[in-house]
Amino acid sequence: MTPQALLEQFGPRESMEYDVVVVGGGPAGLATAIRLKQLAAERGSDIGVVVLEKGSEPGAHILSGAVMDPRALQELIPDWKKLGAPLNQPVTGDEVLFLTETGATRTPDWLVPGCFHNDGNYVISLGAVTKWLSEQAEALGVEIFPGFTAAEVLYDEQGRVRGVATGNLGIGKDGQPHEGFQLGMELLGKYTVFAEGARGHLGKQLIAQFKLDAGKDPQSYAIGVKELWEVPADRAKPGLVVHTAGWPMDSQTYGGGFLYHLEGNKVTLGFVTGLDYQNPWLSPFEEMQRWKTHPSIRAHLEGGKRIGYGARAITAGGLLSLPKTVFPGGALVGCDAGYLNAARIKGSHAAIKSGMLCAEAAFEALQAGRSHDELSAYPAAFEKSWLHEELQGSKNFKQWFKKGNTVGAFMTGIEQWLLPKLGFKAPPWTIHRTEADHTRLKPAAQCAKIDYPKPDGQLTFDRLSSVFVSNTNHEENQPAHLTLRDPSVPVAHNLSRYAGPESRYCPAGVYEFVKNEDGSDRLQINAQNCVHCKTCDIKDPTQNIVWVTPEGGGGPNYAGM
Repeated sequence: MTPQALLEQFGPRESMEYDVVVVGGGPAGLATAIRLKQLAAERGSDIGVVVLEKGSEPGAHILSGAVMDPRALQELIPDWKKLGAPLNQPVTGDEVLFLTETGATRTPDWLVPGCFHNDGNYVISLGAVTKWLSEQAEALGVEIFPGFTAAEVLYDEQGRVRGVATGNLGIGKDGQPHEGFQLGMELLGKYTVFAEGARGHLGKQLIAQFKLDAGKDPQSYAIGVKELWEVPADRAKPGLVVHTAGWPMDSQTYGGGFLYHLEGNKVTLGFVTGLDYQNPWLSPFEEMQRWKTHPSIRAHLEGGKRIGYGARAITAGGLLSLPKTVFPGGALVGCDAGYLNAARIKGSHAAIKSGMLCAEAAFEALQAGRSHDELSAYPAAFEKSWLHEELQGSKNFKQWFKKGNTVGAFMTGIEQWLLPKLGFKAPPWTIHRTEADHTRLKPAAQCAKIDYPKPDGQLTFDRLSSVFVSNTNHEENQPAHLTLRDPSVPVAHNLSRYAGPESRYCPAGVYEFVKNEDGSDRLQINAQNCVHCKTCDIKDPTQNIVWVTPEGGGGPNYAGM
């Protein structure tokens, strides 16, 4: 049954009204909610704020490196240390390595650009920080609904956003309601803030609906594939931060590794691959496994045990790809908009700051009796903020790497090392991009096939065993949340022209080409494996794959990530 038919048979949906509805319980969404409640307390007023989180609990779907700059957190919750925020491990050292297949060259500290210096920062589990932020929000009176997916944007008769509807529960694979069916509910707000993270399902629709990206560079993305290890005490180096460039990437493909030592003999590590890569034989998952075999990386892990795995898309286009962030009735914050600073490999501080700026604009609008209009004070405040100044300084970062890694590394040195020494806060020139990531693949016949080594089960692993340690689970009897506009395209176009890249760019083994009894090919979608990374929604060359929300609570349940 179609959603409209379900409404006609079982409707109308129940509704709840709030002053502000926040979609997404990550750092940006929770910072928005916290700041709203703080301002209300300061002014002696009361406003209703609700946060919808599709994960089983706040933090369950959060994946990041992560090294955190506490600047925005300090502004949001000045006594965060006293309140027990899980920022426990200060950075104690930085290493920037350029790798060849067997060797490594360490960049002298004096030559390392400022964007890679981490003095005063912390190695963290962003999932743990997010869970702590949710506790602070609830203590202020924010209502948080975990396990609820925002599946639909609701508009009023004037085309303004008036809230969202949650997904229906109890729909079988056949599209029919079964025992336990429950119609979704409407959460209506005077303003609705979207904080879904990179390539948000509803954020993507809003950008198209209101043409928020008009005049902007196409957004650029990367995929980060991450693991969490427990290592022997004699290999632990708490606070050490390592970044790598070079091998295993070729000279035309953007990518690099990170390895951070947490407290408690834990090491978090991963590999980031730009989703503008051209060779359809490339597999970001396999590149990460291969990267771990490098002597400089293996040395940190030998004798250890992998205890976590995950993957997530990253918005990397920066300031030049940042869409208009407001529209009638709502706003985009955090990575749903694209505030991450790819040059610093950091986004949580930007997410928190953008949420605060949005909250301040929304609160003043509510105090003035306004609703469902544009919060123009939010982008205006951003342009005057330290976050804008920071992003302005790295505006060309990803654009230079489009010209190859040699040019990218050289110009990063110029813009992030030399220009600041000469007194420039930002490059006096601007470099633009015109190509979206999904347009960049070359036909398989024009590219060298990549033969990846088989996993050894000790240092390197396959996809399915990796998905297992991500604690991913979906209710099996539900429609696949990975949908195809045209079911014929994967075989007729992607397999024939690009050798089926979806079977390689997915880090969870969701997409698999199998043979029918008559020998023909078909695409099998193993939706239960999905870790919600959004890579398929971004990289599919025909944009035929559309990621939609599964039932609430489904997906990964990351621990310590």
